Amino acid sequence: MSHAYLYLNQLIDRATRQADQAMAVVYPCETVALRASLDVARRNLARVILVGPASRIAALARADGANGLHDLPQVEIVDTPDDPVTAARVAAALVAEGRVQILMKGSLHTDELMSVLVSREAGLRTSRRISHAFLFDLPDVDHPLLMTDCVVNIEPDLLVKRDIVQNAIDLAHAIGIVRPRVGILSATESINPAIRGTIDAAALCKMADRGQITGGELDGPLAFDNAISAECARTKNIASTVAGSPDILLVPNLETGNTLYKSFVHLGHAQCAGLVLGTRVPVVLTSRADSEFSRLASVALGVVMARHAHAIPA
Repeated sequence: MSHAYLYLNQLIDRATRQADQAMAVVYPCETVALRASLDVARRNLARVILVGPASRIAALARADGANGLHDLPQVEIVDTPDDPVTAARVAAALVAEGRVQILMKGSLHTDELMSVLVSREAGLRTSRRISHAFLFDLPDVDHPLLMTDCVVNIEPDLLVKRDIVQNAIDLAHAIGIVRPRVGILSATESINPAIRGTIDAAALCKMADRGQITGGELDGPLAFDNAISAECARTKNIASTVAGSPDILLVPNLETGNTLYKSFVHLGHAQCAGLVLGTRVPVVLTSRADSEFSRLASVALGVVMARHAHAIPA
């Protein structure tokens, strides 16, 4: 299926125009991770700092024909011992020093990076729970669509969901959605005490009414068809300004989110960008299975989010 992926291409163009952010790539010691890092530099999306064993990174670049490490003035290498967790700690220190505004996962395991992100010693935590959000560009949806949390929080409780929602709302603001509509998903649109997600959805909506969640418009619980289709919502007599046109979908747990995310990509022909949120700087958490375009879009999303966070008065 041919599709222009207008929204993500616009995001990449926007980030390129704003390319004054520094991004530390943590332990880029495999070909895919190093290629992605150098592609970001060549496209001038960000100033790239490669954090890891310098000799190994340089040898990998030469083996891949990328002798151009010296030809890319926007690429710097910060040498560390050949240990991924140590590299992650050094990258966190660069954030603390103000040298870096974005982090990107290289070839280390996700749990190795996350262990540093959540550690108090690294200084990357905020008062919010760490979460992840995807931004989808779907051929059959006429606007960008965020979904959270599909990666980090397995079975979030109510207060964790509050932070997940607020993180996603802040990201929506960064990409220009002034008052994002949040559809809170469950198995049904009716509140059922036997389904915890419906109770959490109702509570989240009331928390938004009382100012415990700000900047967005929430509705739920909503079954997926009612959330995404205005016709389905009308058929079930659901009066809602969110149902049928959400900007953000909040999933009840990671299993639901992971399944939906992969369905969007593999059946819905979506491209997506993703970020870890709730940390002092946005974190690009890509997979080896991600497309080159998705990796670039994720970095672009990180650039835009970093600039937005920098513009907010302390």
